[in-house]
Amino acid sequence: MDAFSVFLNELNPQGIHVLDKSIPISKYIPIDLSIKNELLNKVNVASSSSLEDFVTTHIKTNKGDVAFGGYNEIRNLYQRSTHFNQLDAESERNIHLGIDLWAPVKTMIYAPLNGTIHSFKNNANYGDYGPTIILKHNINPYTFYTLYGHLSLDSITKLKVGQKVLEGDPIAILGDASINGDYPPHLHFQIIKDLQNYKGDYPGVCSKKDLNFYLNNCPDPNTLLKLEV
Repeated sequence: MDAFSVFLNELNPQGIHVLDKSIPISKYIPIDLSIKNELLNKVNVASSSSLEDFVTTHIKTNKGDVAFGGYNEIRNLYQRSTHFNQLDAESERNIHLGIDLWAPVKTMIYAPLNGTIHSFKNNANYGDYGPTIILKHNINPYTFYTLYGHLSLDSITKLKVGQKVLEGDPIAILGDASINGDYPPHLHFQIIKDLQNYKGDYPGVCSKKDLNFYLNNCPDPNTLLKLEV
């Protein structure tokens, strides 16, 4: 673990919430959406409704409320979209850089830490984030960013750049497939050290050839959330 990941890990030993604190950790169920999961061979991942059935069944079968996972996960989900596809395998963007929290539409999202609204945008490409918020955090000795993707359109209509948010403040709700890039409802949560001049957007999926850079710049969000027990 590098120094920044150690810093994130030590911010709160019990973990920091981005969903309702009343949901116990025991109700967060890991889910594998990688190319290694043979069960997905029977799912039309190009269809948001088919994928939603798969996710919902997984949550119910495991008696959970939220499914989570996906960091550094190689997925076939993105092959449906020209936003991610490239001409060669080395350039194909299919490795996920955040953690996904699969939960019902309109689930409330909360600020995990004090910060300000850095930027927001509706990333409307097919398969993209849809409405997205980026928070900026200045916590000695680091300045870093957290990204929230697949939100409702209402979540970004009344925001102002520089607006202060406090840990635990409600900041957004999850959108549905009609606005969130055509996915089942879920939050894409990502930690970013260097935002590289992006505004309202940052790559949440990368190619194999760029993986080392992005894993260094976007550490595992679970060092902060601590969902795996």
